[in-house]
Amino acid sequence: MAPDGCLYHNSRQDMSSYIFQCFLESMDYDYGFAMLLQKALVVLFCGTLMAKILRHMWSFVINAEKKPVKVLVTGAAGMRIWLSFLYILLISSNVCYNHIYFDIIGQIGYALVPMIARGLMLGPDQPVILHMLDIEPAAEALEAVKMELADSAFSLLKGVLATTDVVEACNGVDIALMVGGFPRKDGMERKDVMKKNVAIYKAQASALEQHAAANCKVVVVANPANTNALILREFAPSIPPKNITCLTRLDHNRALGQISEKLNVPVSSVKNVIVWGNHSSTQYPDANHAIIVDPGSGRERSAREMVADDNWLKTEFQTIVRQRGAAIIKARKLSSALSAASAVCDHMRDWILGTPKGTWVSMGVCSDGSYGIEPGLLYSFPVTCRKGQWSIVQGLNIDEFSRARMDATAKELAEEKLMAYSCLQVEK
Repeated sequence: MAPDGCLYHNSRQDMSSYIFQCFLESMDYDYGFAMLLQKALVVLFCGTLMAKILRHMWSFVINAEKKPVKVLVTGAAGMRIWLSFLYILLISSNVCYNHIYFDIIGQIGYALVPMIARGLMLGPDQPVILHMLDIEPAAEALEAVKMELADSAFSLLKGVLATTDVVEACNGVDIALMVGGFPRKDGMERKDVMKKNVAIYKAQASALEQHAAANCKVVVVANPANTNALILREFAPSIPPKNITCLTRLDHNRALGQISEKLNVPVSSVKNVIVWGNHSSTQYPDANHAIIVDPGSGRERSAREMVADDNWLKTEFQTIVRQRGAAIIKARKLSSALSAASAVCDHMRDWILGTPKGTWVSMGVCSDGSYGIEPGLLYSFPVTCRKGQWSIVQGLNIDEFSRARMDATAKELAEEKLMAYSCLQVEK
């Protein structure tokens, strides 16, 4: 029996509903209002339950393993310098090989592949398949790198292809890191170096054009990086022009480091330096818009104001950043490898995963005419990245000193472009 003063307990009613109804009636609540409140509570309960279900389903989705990304690295064997020069002498003596790729600028490829396999380039949850390409004399060394990768047991590494066949290497790749190129030797004219690299990057471009993924993203590392990227773009027309870039992030990182040392602040507190133009001695490292972020308060201050030495920014700072590579060669007897490999990871990570809010980075990209730079040149600009797309930062104030240096490096790039096209005419 139901207690006095309560509605008779229908056997179909839930017990909790019955108790709740009795409680409300005992409190002299209006029955219509009580039912309305009861329905609201039921809706709230159902909504909470549905939220838990959706949260569980989303957790399952995000924890599901992503599809592996195929990453091409040329010059991955990290050959000894003497072997690279031996190969150069052979090809300079008209000994013909089908594919010319070598990491002459140091063991960048060797330093780079474990960084990629560890997730430093694409994130800690992105599986990768490495396609490593090198020249035929480095085939055995390339196999040794493959063995080392296996011995490292990288959880994100889902496969390794080690090959000297450019077609096999480029097949289906989503990202191409073009480390190999022909270096300038003592006594060589710029045009001689350009001729060698035109041949190399024409072959690379053709392979990527025919065999890479449709939306393949490319970063050219080998010098002259800007013009090598220009040649690659010329012979890979189906790859979107915005997907072909060159590396100036190493120069950008060097500039960050110099400001950090000058002010004795953590390098993580420095942001928004710019490297304009060519990856050469004409590049313009610009600290006018750089910011120092206080790690405690988050307060931002102008780096230029904190340095309080325009003469240093216009002279010594410029020289150190531009000639840092030469200083490392002098001290190490080899060119930069770790810092260059790290810069490649930084470049591609920010491009694909996005730059932090309020931060820009330097990338060699196709000019759209911004800041008066000739459209079509591969020129280093400040860019922000979002959802795999870069955008040139607009509206920055350019003073007279900066304008002159930006134009000077653009002039050099225009000259290199004409030289490269003249070499292409010879090739044809």
